[in-house]
Amino acid sequence: MSKGTTTPAPGPAAQVPGRGGPSLQSVAAPRMVRQRRRRPGLIALSVALIAGGGLSGAVLYATSGQRTAVVIVARDVPVGSQITKEDLGEASIALDPAVKSVKASKADDLVGQRAAVDLQAGSLLAPTQVTKKSLIGAGEQLVGVSLKPSQLPATPLAPGQRVLIVSTPDPDAVSGGGKATNEVAPKTLRATVVEVGNPATGAGTVVVDVAVPSADGPALASRVATGDVALIVDSREGS
Repeated sequence: MSKGTTTPAPGPAAQVPGRGGPSLQSVAAPRMVRQRRRRPGLIALSVALIAGGGLSGAVLYATSGQRTAVVIVARDVPVGSQITKEDLGEASIALDPAVKSVKASKADDLVGQRAAVDLQAGSLLAPTQVTKKSLIGAGEQLVGVSLKPSQLPATPLAPGQRVLIVSTPDPDAVSGGGKATNEVAPKTLRATVVEVGNPATGAGTVVVDVAVPSADGPALASRVATGDVALIVDSREGS
């Protein structure tokens, strides 16, 4: 080694065993990991959001689990028909507040009222689908019309339907020889079906209660007594 040359003193080294025995090797010092600075405000906000989400989920679950006992339609009810206890059923369902329904505890109040629309079996009953109004209006009379199967349509009648009571034959349309002329239309009377009775055993005759203007009630009853009437279904528009 030449003069004037300074050899630095070796620094600390870790002994690492080798094949030929222990040897000295330099090992790099471990790197210092810089710790992140905690932000208490951000942590508090995160906790609040998590807690709020959990609370909202719990409220939604609890709300969706709340069920209400309501009235449903147990069987088909034609418009205008009186509602009986057998027409109504009960179901426990979760309802949106916007859905109008009748609570099961009010079911008895519906018995005796009439269907304002055709009620379908299995549907939820709304308060506007029933009415306390009678099918017999002011200034009208109720007349029972006895009809054979050949005197009315095969399609079942329903309360509230508009019908025409036709005179058969119309006395004004019969000529002197007893034959009806085609020049004069038969007399008709507009009426509203109020109730339809059950067919009589054997003959199949049905009594249909109809509401007619009071001025026409007596004449219709007299005509029905002769049996010379028929019933045809008018348009349901406006019924």
